[in-house]
Amino acid sequence: MKRPSFQFYPADWLRDTGLRSCSTGARGLWIDMICFMHEGKPYGHLKVGDKVILPDNLARMVGETIEVVNAWLNELKVAGVYDVAEDGSICSRRMIRDENLREIRALGGKKGGNPALVSKGKVNLEDNHEVIKEVKQKPTPSSSSSSSSSNKIKNIIVEKPEGVSDVLWGSYKELRKQKRAPLTAAAFEGLKREAKSAGMTIAEVFQLSCERGWAGFKAEWITDDIRKDAHYKNAIDVIFGNKREIDITPHQDLLEG
Repeated sequence: MKRPSFQFYPADWLRDTGLRSCSTGARGLWIDMICFMHEGKPYGHLKVGDKVILPDNLARMVGETIEVVNAWLNELKVAGVYDVAEDGSICSRRMIRDENLREIRALGGKKGGNPALVSKGKVNLEDNHEVIKEVKQKPTPSSSSSSSSSNKIKNIIVEKPEGVSDVLWGSYKELRKQKRAPLTAAAFEGLKREAKSAGMTIAEVFQLSCERGWAGFKAEWITDDIRKDAHYKNAIDVIFGNKREIDITPHQDLLEG
């Protein structure tokens, strides 16, 4: 099938020193010759079928006198723009090289691999009758997919913890929302760890955070006064009917008073 187009590299055309040394007329003739060589057989040769296009033929094809065309051809030849094949036809090194590369790539696509390896017998899909058993093994996830799965787990929003009232839970979630810090599973685990370190329940941490506008919580932030205040408020919640079941032993002195 004849290809209707060919690759043209404007940067190469403009930067070719030999070509730029030629006159505008010679360069115009060369681009016409390139188009004729695209139709040539073999590709990149100035031929029509098996017939070589001679200077007088070329002059008639471009509508110029033989004298002018010969002068332009001489400019191109001196500049080393074209080669002359064994049969006397003018040819383009670049077009021949590009065509060879295109054919190699096309052959590789048909054979399913590197044609150089196919020709050496290293890859032979047609003659390879060895039966390869299918390995039914789940592929190992890539680092990117593993990272993606890990991120999804970390970003899961937690449910209301036991021992936390609906009002307190709603207030704490609203605080986190305003701070643009959603309570993810990873964040909640960190809160529980810090609450344990501070000797407080998660409800006390939520209550204190809402009062002080803390999106996060660190055990090191807690002073004795803050801890007593949080325990007191937690004990009051128990007295007035908070439904969570907690150990109120630390608050016994407050309740008896």
